[in-house]
Amino acid sequence: MRASRLLQILLLLQNRGRMTSAELARELEVARRTILRDVDALTEAGLPVIVHQGNQGGIELGFNYRTRLTGLAADEAEAMAVVLARPIGELASLGIADAAARAKRKLVESFPDQVRDRIAEATRRFRFDATTNEDDPRLTALTDAIRESKIVRINAFEGTERTIHPIALHFGTEGWRIQDDLAPDALIPFDACGNINISSRTFKPRA
Repeated sequence: MRASRLLQILLLLQNRGRMTSAELARELEVARRTILRDVDALTEAGLPVIVHQGNQGGIELGFNYRTRLTGLAADEAEAMAVVLARPIGELASLGIADAAARAKRKLVESFPDQVRDRIAEATRRFRFDATTNEDDPRLTALTDAIRESKIVRINAFEGTERTIHPIALHFGTEGWRIQDDLAPDALIPFDACGNINISSRTFKPRA
């Protein structure tokens, strides 16, 4: 358990930069004194963990230190393999299936040999049939509109036309739903959007 927490500390400091012991304690759900003991252990192990004192202090990694994901347990590596192997048809609808496949390959290659072997073994054990989603060009266009913060009209050219500021897409048992920054708590069913018109005008998201 402690070895896993030590790795998490390294990854947090690597990805987020300087953090206080209180921030690390909240992130890992342990006491501050536990973090301080862990930092001492990392230092004794020869890792370049630097502790700055004072109000502007904190804990950070020195010498541009980078660690690889060497600390995955066997069951974690197996679970990761299942996640990576499961086809997600919704990605094709969003137009990012190829990018996801490339990202998966890069992620697996970033692991050390032992973890890659565990992932390969789990991939052989647990297999998924490909899933297919009916391509809808409206969904791909809406994805681009969200990326670029473009104003969108749904049910365009109809009596129920509505202007929205799309900020997110949610997928669940009800299918795709759109989050509108103008009314973020009322998700809009994609199936009820009819014709979609993407404006060249943009909006500034509230958050």
